[in-house]
Amino acid sequence: MNDSRSKQINQSAGSNIFLRRWIAFIPLTVLLVSCISGPAIDLAPKYLSQDYVVPDSWSGSGPFIKANPSEGEAIQTDWWKLFNDPVLNKLEELAITANPDLQAAAERFVQARDAMLKVRSQLIPHLGVGLSGSNNKQSDNRLFRGAGEANQEGTASLGGIASWEPDFWSSIRNATRAQIYNAQSVAADYALARLSLQAELAADYFTFRGLNAQDTTYRQSIEFYEQSMNLVNERYKSGLAPELDVQRAQYLLSSTQAKRLDIQSKMRVTENAIAILLNRAPSGFKIPPEEEIRVASFKVPTTLPSTLLERRPDIASMERKMAIANRNIGIARAAFFPNISFSAGGGFEGGVNLVQLANSFWSYGSTVSLPIFQGGYRRAQLQQAWSAYRETEDNYRSTVLNAFREVENGLTETTLMSEQSQRQEQAVEAANQVQNMTMALYKGGLSNSLELIYAQVNTLDARIDAILVKTELNRASVRLIRALGGGWKNTQLPGDDEIQPFNIFDFSNSKKPEAAGGIDVNADDNNTQNKDLTAPSLDK
Repeated sequence: MNDSRSKQINQSAGSNIFLRRWIAFIPLTVLLVSCISGPAIDLAPKYLSQDYVVPDSWSGSGPFIKANPSEGEAIQTDWWKLFNDPVLNKLEELAITANPDLQAAAERFVQARDAMLKVRSQLIPHLGVGLSGSNNKQSDNRLFRGAGEANQEGTASLGGIASWEPDFWSSIRNATRAQIYNAQSVAADYALARLSLQAELAADYFTFRGLNAQDTTYRQSIEFYEQSMNLVNERYKSGLAPELDVQRAQYLLSSTQAKRLDIQSKMRVTENAIAILLNRAPSGFKIPPEEEIRVASFKVPTTLPSTLLERRPDIASMERKMAIANRNIGIARAAFFPNISFSAGGGFEGGVNLVQLANSFWSYGSTVSLPIFQGGYRRAQLQQAWSAYRETEDNYRSTVLNAFREVENGLTETTLMSEQSQRQEQAVEAANQVQNMTMALYKGGLSNSLELIYAQVNTLDARIDAILVKTELNRASVRLIRALGGGWKNTQLPGDDEIQPFNIFDFSNSKKPEAAGGIDVNADDNNTQNKDLTAPSLDK
């Protein structure tokens, strides 16, 4: 009776000790977590973004430009609406929603956010618990087996472990900040991918419209040449024209028909390219045709050269890469200092009555390591980090210069092409007059077929050239808007506090984080959305 009572008391005492020891981990965890924001030495050099001396204004100017616009006159993110084309508006909306490359870019941003938290988690004490059990039997004929020794034994263990690295030299903190900057860089890459998609779609659309207008022009010319062919045949049958005139007229008609077939082929190829951008199979996809190409009649608000650095996603992405390289220097410097870590563990190990004081075990300790000689490894690592940082500075400057080049090119192209379009329209009008007058003279027998064909060819070439200039003018307008950032601004990048995908004590919503920086992904319906690649065309 006393033995039973004593056994119960021992079990109760063991349970209480077990409970107290695990409860003791709570204030320990709070203490360790509080150390995360405690004092630490940041070995990364002070980071300052590059400040370049840039021109006060652009050298180019054009009919689409307003000088020194106010903030309210800035380009909007839905800049394609400036072209006032309902079909283009619908295409852009579909592409932003369904384009697989853009959605993949958004997923890369989610992965970058998760990568940041994986690094940041090293600042927090790691806790673990383990439970194991086994049942072992030895051979009855085992050598040196004692008399009466049990040949079967069951064991079980329950324990926990905790580990923590205090990060005195900010190695983990700098790695965390580098991952934050990397996520922001990926967010800028997403903005660049979205702008590139919008610009590529608009450029392809205007290419298609230009080809559509050329097809209409060739069709009208072919109809006119067929009338001319009938006229020449009648004159030939009447003996008023030689067979040479018939062959000349036939050549002009057949060559023009061949050219139209080439244009129709290019139209279909361009239409297929647009379908792919919309996540649609090219088969059966059609865009409503239009016989004429319209030229943009809006003014593109420009920015001062100094503010261009804030409106280009590629510049913002490269600037974040500089910040990452700066933090990597701090990580390389931290390798010269001691690395300290703490660990603790404990639990119970025994047979059937596991939770007893006699079955308890525990251990705690710390590790301090400082490499003394590594053959120049750490110094080479630091030197490499500095070189990598200077490389990002050079790449940043190159990106800025390329941005200035693209803006200046856009200003020059839109200026000269606008004037070129006006001159070409005058040439078309003159060619039409020559063609009409030459036809009248030919009917009256005052002109030969060679002069008529020459006038017809010149008219067709002038009309096609006018379409080509208008097409390229629209494309140049798109390039200029893209060069100016397409309405984007670096303030749209997610802040440092937005990068963390979830709270560390939040165990819900494991598929995707909340949107940050306006970037979201389709996780719940990703398996079904955009799977229909045979969606109806725009003309249905």
